[in-house]
Amino acid sequence: MIDPYEKELVPYLEQFVRHRRRQRMEEVLANRTRRVTIMLEDVYQPHNASAVLRTCECLGVQDVHVVEANNSYHINRDVSLGAGQWLTVRRYPDTLQCVTSLRAAGYRLVAATPHRADCDLDQLPCTPPVAVMLGTEEAGLSPSALEVADLRVRVPIYGFTESYNVSVCAALMLGDITKKLRRSGTAAVWGLSDSERHALRLAWYRASLRGVDQIEARFRRERQAASSGPSPPVGGRQAG
Repeated sequence: MIDPYEKELVPYLEQFVRHRRRQRMEEVLANRTRRVTIMLEDVYQPHNASAVLRTCECLGVQDVHVVEANNSYHINRDVSLGAGQWLTVRRYPDTLQCVTSLRAAGYRLVAATPHRADCDLDQLPCTPPVAVMLGTEEAGLSPSALEVADLRVRVPIYGFTESYNVSVCAALMLGDITKKLRRSGTAAVWGLSDSERHALRLAWYRASLRGVDQIEARFRRERQAASSGPSPPVGGRQAG
Protein backbone atom coordinates (compact mmCIF):
# COMPACT_ATOMS: atom_id res chain seq x y z
CA MET A 1 0.00 0.00 0.00
CA ILE A 2 1.36 3.40 -1.00
CA ASP A 3 1.49 6.09 1.67
CA PRO A 4 -0.74 9.07 0.68
CA TYR A 5 2.00 11.58 1.50
CA GLU A 6 4.54 9.77 -0.68
CA LYS A 7 1.97 9.31 -3.44
CA GLU A 8 1.68 13.10 -3.69
CA LEU A 9 5.39 13.73 -3.16
CA VAL A 10 6.61 11.68 -6.13
CA PRO A 11 4.94 13.79 -8.87
CA TYR A 12 6.02 16.94 -7.02
CA LEU A 13 9.68 15.89 -7.03
CA GLU A 14 9.36 14.62 -10.59
CA GLN A 15 9.20 18.16 -11.95
CA PHE A 16 12.74 18.79 -10.67
CA VAL A 17 14.25 15.66 -12.31
CA ARG A 18 15.41 15.94 -15.90
CA HIS A 19 13.23 14.15 -18.45
CA ARG A 20 16.02 11.89 -19.73
CA ARG A 21 16.95 10.99 -16.17
CA ARG A 22 13.35 10.04 -15.38
CA GLN A 23 13.14 7.93 -18.53
CA ARG A 24 16.28 6.05 -17.58
CA MET A 25 14.97 5.44 -14.06
CA GLU A 26 11.77 3.94 -15.48
CA GLU A 27 13.77 1.66 -17.77
CA VAL A 28 15.86 0.45 -14.83
CA LEU A 29 12.81 0.00 -12.59
CA ALA A 30 11.23 -2.20 -15.25
CA ASN A 31 14.23 -4.55 -15.00
CA ARG A 32 14.74 -4.57 -11.24
CA THR A 33 14.10 -7.71 -9.21
CA ARG A 34 13.85 -8.73 -5.59
CA ARG A 35 13.35 -12.38 -6.48
CA VAL A 36 17.11 -12.77 -6.29
CA THR A 37 19.29 -11.25 -3.59
CA ILE A 38 22.74 -11.73 -2.09
CA MET A 39 24.11 -12.16 1.42
CA LEU A 40 27.73 -11.15 2.06
CA GLU A 41 29.19 -12.57 5.23
CA ASP A 42 32.10 -10.54 6.64
CA VAL A 43 33.39 -9.44 3.23
CA TYR A 44 35.66 -6.60 4.27
CA GLN A 45 38.01 -5.83 1.35
CA PRO A 46 36.70 -2.51 -0.04
CA HIS A 47 37.58 -3.48 -3.62
CA ASN A 48 35.57 -6.71 -3.46
CA ALA A 49 32.73 -5.23 -1.46
CA SER A 50 32.36 -2.44 -3.99
CA ALA A 51 32.66 -4.71 -7.02
CA VAL A 52 29.79 -6.85 -5.72
CA LEU A 53 27.57 -3.78 -5.44
CA ARG A 54 28.42 -2.80 -9.00
CA THR A 55 27.59 -6.31 -10.21
CA CYS A 56 24.24 -6.32 -8.40
CA GLU A 57 23.29 -2.94 -9.83
CA CYS A 58 24.24 -3.93 -13.37
CA LEU A 59 22.25 -7.19 -13.16
CA GLY A 60 19.17 -5.52 -11.67
CA VAL A 61 19.44 -7.14 -8.23
CA GLN A 62 18.04 -4.53 -5.86
CA ASP A 63 18.83 -5.83 -2.36
CA VAL A 64 22.18 -6.60 -0.77
CA HIS A 65 22.32 -8.14 2.72
CA VAL A 66 25.57 -7.53 4.59
CA VAL A 67 26.68 -9.42 7.72
CA GLU A 68 29.26 -7.53 9.78
CA ALA A 69 29.91 -10.00 12.59
CA ASN A 70 33.71 -9.66 12.52
CA ASN A 71 34.45 -7.19 9.75
CA SER A 72 32.94 -3.87 8.76
CA TYR A 73 31.73 -3.45 5.19
CA HIS A 74 33.46 -0.55 3.43
CA ILE A 75 32.77 0.73 -0.07
CA ASN A 76 35.38 2.06 -2.50
CA ARG A 77 33.44 4.56 -4.62
CA ASP A 78 36.07 4.46 -7.37
CA VAL A 79 35.18 0.79 -7.86
CA SER A 80 31.43 0.86 -7.19
CA LEU A 81 30.99 3.96 -9.43
CA GLY A 82 28.04 5.10 -7.33
CA ALA A 83 26.15 1.80 -7.60
CA GLY A 84 25.33 1.85 -3.90
CA GLN A 85 23.00 4.84 -4.15
CA TRP A 86 20.61 2.84 -6.36
CA LEU A 87 20.59 -0.28 -4.18
CA THR A 88 18.99 -1.24 -0.88
CA VAL A 89 21.81 -2.34 1.44
CA ARG A 90 20.72 -3.98 4.70
CA ARG A 91 23.25 -4.57 7.46
CA TYR A 92 23.18 -7.18 10.24
CA PRO A 93 25.41 -7.74 13.29
CA ASP A 94 25.48 -11.51 12.83
CA THR A 95 24.61 -14.26 10.38
CA LEU A 96 21.66 -15.58 12.37
CA GLN A 97 19.76 -12.30 12.18
CA CYS A 98 20.36 -12.05 8.44
CA VAL A 99 19.29 -15.63 7.79
CA THR A 100 16.19 -15.19 9.95
CA SER A 101 15.22 -12.09 7.98
CA LEU A 102 15.76 -13.80 4.62
CA ARG A 103 13.79 -16.87 5.63
CA ALA A 104 10.93 -14.70 6.90
CA ALA A 105 10.83 -13.10 3.45
CA GLY A 106 10.58 -16.55 1.85
CA TYR A 107 14.07 -16.80 0.36
CA ARG A 108 15.72 -20.13 -0.40
CA LEU A 109 19.31 -19.95 0.85
CA VAL A 110 21.94 -21.00 -1.68
CA ALA A 111 25.49 -21.15 -0.33
CA ALA A 112 28.49 -20.82 -2.64
CA THR A 113 31.25 -23.25 -1.71
CA PRO A 114 34.04 -25.09 -3.54
CA HIS A 115 33.62 -28.06 -1.15
CA ARG A 116 30.82 -30.48 -0.35
CA ALA A 117 28.43 -28.98 -2.87
CA ASP A 118 25.00 -30.42 -3.68
CA CYS A 119 25.24 -29.33 -7.32
CA ASP A 120 27.16 -27.20 -9.79
CA LEU A 121 25.89 -23.76 -10.74
CA ASP A 122 24.52 -24.85 -14.13
CA GLN A 123 22.41 -27.50 -12.36
CA LEU A 124 20.86 -25.04 -9.90
CA PRO A 125 17.07 -25.02 -10.39
CA CYS A 126 15.50 -21.60 -10.92
CA THR A 127 12.92 -21.54 -8.13
CA PRO A 128 12.81 -17.98 -6.74
CA PRO A 129 13.07 -16.23 -4.44
CA VAL A 130 16.75 -17.10 -4.04
CA ALA A 131 19.39 -15.63 -1.73
CA VAL A 132 22.98 -16.29 -2.78
CA MET A 133 25.32 -16.57 0.22
CA LEU A 134 28.99 -15.60 -0.12
CA GLY A 135 31.80 -15.40 2.44
CA THR A 136 35.34 -14.09 2.61
CA GLU A 137 37.99 -15.16 0.11
CA GLU A 138 40.22 -16.67 2.77
CA ALA A 139 37.69 -18.75 4.72
CA GLY A 140 34.54 -18.69 2.63
CA LEU A 141 31.23 -18.94 4.46
CA SER A 142 31.21 -19.75 8.16
CA PRO A 143 30.20 -23.26 9.26
CA SER A 144 26.97 -21.87 10.69
CA ALA A 145 26.06 -20.25 7.36
CA LEU A 146 26.78 -23.45 5.46
CA GLU A 147 24.72 -25.44 7.95
CA VAL A 148 21.56 -23.36 7.51
CA ALA A 149 21.78 -23.23 3.69
CA ASP A 150 19.06 -25.03 1.78
CA LEU A 151 21.47 -25.83 -1.02
CA ARG A 152 25.24 -25.72 -1.49
CA VAL A 153 26.40 -24.78 -4.96
CA ARG A 154 29.81 -25.01 -6.59
CA VAL A 155 30.97 -22.78 -9.41
CA PRO A 156 33.12 -25.12 -11.55
CA ILE A 157 36.87 -24.48 -11.57
CA TYR A 158 39.10 -26.00 -14.22
CA GLY A 159 42.46 -24.70 -13.07
CA PHE A 160 44.81 -25.19 -10.10
CA THR A 161 43.40 -22.30 -8.09
CA GLU A 162 40.95 -23.44 -5.43
CA SER A 163 38.43 -20.61 -5.54
CA TYR A 164 37.30 -17.50 -7.40
CA ASN A 165 37.62 -13.96 -6.15
CA VAL A 166 34.42 -13.28 -4.20
CA SER A 167 33.30 -10.51 -6.52
CA VAL A 168 33.86 -12.76 -9.54
CA CYS A 169 31.91 -15.54 -7.86
CA ALA A 170 29.07 -13.11 -7.21
CA ALA A 171 29.05 -12.06 -10.87
CA LEU A 172 29.05 -15.65 -12.13
CA MET A 173 26.30 -16.83 -9.79
CA LEU A 174 24.03 -13.80 -10.04
CA GLY A 175 24.52 -13.61 -13.80
CA ASP A 176 23.47 -17.23 -14.24
CA ILE A 177 20.52 -17.05 -11.84
CA THR A 178 19.11 -13.76 -13.13
CA LYS A 179 19.38 -14.99 -16.73
CA LYS A 180 17.41 -18.13 -15.86
CA LEU A 181 14.90 -16.05 -13.93
CA ARG A 182 14.25 -13.59 -16.74
CA ARG A 183 13.85 -16.42 -19.22
CA SER A 184 11.40 -18.24 -16.96
CA GLY A 185 8.60 -15.69 -17.26
CA THR A 186 7.50 -12.11 -17.69
CA ALA A 187 8.29 -9.17 -15.42
CA ALA A 188 5.05 -9.96 -13.59
CA VAL A 189 6.88 -13.06 -12.31
CA TRP A 190 10.30 -11.64 -11.47
CA GLY A 191 9.77 -7.86 -11.42
CA LEU A 192 8.83 -5.39 -8.70
CA SER A 193 5.32 -4.72 -7.47
CA ASP A 194 3.70 -1.32 -8.06
CA SER A 195 4.35 -0.29 -4.47
CA GLU A 196 8.00 -1.40 -4.66
CA ARG A 197 8.54 0.59 -7.85
CA HIS A 198 6.91 3.63 -6.27
CA ALA A 199 9.11 3.41 -3.17
CA LEU A 200 12.29 3.07 -5.24
CA ARG A 201 11.25 5.86 -7.57
CA LEU A 202 10.92 8.15 -4.57
CA ALA A 203 14.26 7.02 -3.12
CA TRP A 204 15.99 7.60 -6.46
CA TYR A 205 14.43 11.03 -6.92
CA ARG A 206 15.66 11.98 -3.47
CA ALA A 207 19.14 10.64 -4.25
CA SER A 208 19.26 12.59 -7.52
CA LEU A 209 18.19 16.03 -6.37
CA ARG A 210 20.40 18.64 -4.75
CA GLY A 211 18.65 20.51 -1.97
CA VAL A 212 15.96 17.83 -1.76
CA ASP A 213 15.36 18.61 1.94
CA GLN A 214 14.44 22.18 1.07
CA ILE A 215 12.25 21.02 -1.83
CA GLU A 216 10.39 18.59 0.43
CA ALA A 217 9.97 21.27 3.10
CA ARG A 218 8.34 23.53 0.51
CA PHE A 219 6.11 20.66 -0.59
CA ARG A 220 4.95 20.12 2.99
CA ARG A 221 4.16 23.81 3.42
CA GLU A 222 2.18 23.91 0.19
CA ARG A 223 0.36 20.69 1.08
CA GLN A 224 -0.50 21.99 4.52
CA ALA A 225 -1.78 25.28 3.08
CA ALA A 226 -3.92 23.43 0.55
CA SER A 227 -5.43 21.14 3.19
CA SER A 228 -6.19 24.06 5.52
CA GLY A 229 -8.17 25.89 2.84
CA PRO A 230 -8.66 29.68 2.62
CA SER A 231 -8.92 31.70 5.81
CA PRO A 232 -12.51 32.62 6.76
CA PRO A 233 -13.49 36.27 6.13
CA VAL A 234 -13.52 38.77 8.96
CA GLY A 235 -16.75 38.51 10.95
CA GLY A 236 -17.46 35.03 9.69
CA ARG A 237 -19.28 36.21 6.54
CA GLN A 238 -18.94 34.25 3.35
CA ALA A 239 -17.54 36.10 0.38
CA GLY A 240 -19.96 36.98 -2.42
